[in-house]
Amino acid sequence: MAETEAMSNDSSSPSNRLDLGVPRWDQSTFTGRFKHFLNITDMRLSVCSDKQLEDAKGLVTNYKLGLEPPGTTEEQLWHAQKVYMSAFHPDSGEKQNVIGRMSFQVPGGMILTGCMLQFYKTVPAVVFWQWANQSFNALVNYTNRNAASAITNKQIGMSYVTATSSALVAALSLNSLTKKAPPLVARYVPFVAVAAANCVNIPMMRQQEVLHGITVYNEQGQELGKSKKAAKKGISQVVLSRISMTVPGMCGLPIVMERLLRYNWFRQVAWSHAIFQTAACGAFLIFMVPFGCSLFPQKASIAVNKLETDLRDEIYSKYGDGIQKVYFNKGL
Repeated sequence: MAETEAMSNDSSSPSNRLDLGVPRWDQSTFTGRFKHFLNITDMRLSVCSDKQLEDAKGLVTNYKLGLEPPGTTEEQLWHAQKVYMSAFHPDSGEKQNVIGRMSFQVPGGMILTGCMLQFYKTVPAVVFWQWANQSFNALVNYTNRNAASAITNKQIGMSYVTATSSALVAALSLNSLTKKAPPLVARYVPFVAVAAANCVNIPMMRQQEVLHGITVYNEQGQELGKSKKAAKKGISQVVLSRISMTVPGMCGLPIVMERLLRYNWFRQVAWSHAIFQTAACGAFLIFMVPFGCSLFPQKASIAVNKLETDLRDEIYSKYGDGIQKVYFNKGL
């Protein structure tokens, strides 16, 4: 009995070879996507050393070639895949910078979100924290773009300046308009500014895809052409996903803070308010980062009949009705 179980768990058996090129869980369901992103956005992965990352990449690569070390277990392989997927771009295979990785979203996002929620009353504080947040977002957007679409340094700079400016204009304008409004209303200014900036930052950082199209493939991964409509669909999904990550923290915490400020003991420990909001944001983001990433499949699809006329006709002329959908990497 024990021997049979050992054989069934033997990942080196040809009939039991794992496909490490795809996520461990079914990506056609929200639950499967959530498990996958909860796995690879684990903030502990952001402190993996270069050696650990290269070892994981090496094990995944060697396993695909059938050259893994003898005695390699299935759990070791899944762990290597988890580390690899957390740090290497799915299109290019290049190692991503640490701050731009999705595994850094929780530590980076909790500090920035907590500080934006705490320090929102003065102009210098609004300017600094919105600038810091948009700098972080710009790096995340660039790191997780569709790598098949090139972008110049000039375009990166333009998208960064535009997004930061939009966030500052939204935040400062709303701060001015809400001076006489109830305190709770003023606490929502950071969320509105962040949402507005996301609507600018992500499309600007990925403008090459909007202007020239994103590469689309058939189910077998064969390139079929480039589509602007697919790019717009993918970018809009990413914008919605990013905004959803911030909703519980940036919309729920203002209510909690206003309730707590009714108590004298809480008002007397003002020094702890920033720490409390930062920790609370971290607790929300642990679940909201994978939740936001899971709202839509990363391998997005669009019906052929919804593509541009020239691309649609080209696909029909080559494949007839054999292809009903095309696929593309929407980014994160």
